[in-house]
Amino acid sequence: MSEALKVEIYTDGACSGNPGPGGWAAILRYGSQEKVISGGEKETTNNRMEIRAALEALRSLKKPSQVRFHTDSSYVLNGATSWLEDWKKRDWKRKHGQLQNIDLWKELDIELAKHQIEWVWVKGHAGNPLNERVDELARKAIPS
Repeated sequence: MSEALKVEIYTDGACSGNPGPGGWAAILRYGSQEKVISGGEKETTNNRMEIRAALEALRSLKKPSQVRFHTDSSYVLNGATSWLEDWKKRDWKRKHGQLQNIDLWKELDIELAKHQIEWVWVKGHAGNPLNERVDELARKAIPS
């Protein structure tokens, strides 16, 4: 059996107004190869764009992979590493109130299960070159 592909992923989401038009982007690196993906929506929130970036990045992987996943979104990081299992145990509900973005969280949960993921939190707007680049790509993806 071949060894799992080792991939570095950087993602970001952006919104002009919250809610408002938003964009997302991801940079995937494996070996010497790089893939950039992005997209946008006319009416959304920043949190939705952060989740969408993570979701689309993982969807773009063609086979199970070992992923170092870099994000500046505490919402995505905490959701994926701390909150997700409890939401599922409570039938996709929070302890206090309705779970926002349930549609995207359910889709992300499916993609997360396919890969081995090491999460890396990156401070936003702090000079990390790939984080700055993916932020710029997400802003450029915002529909006008």
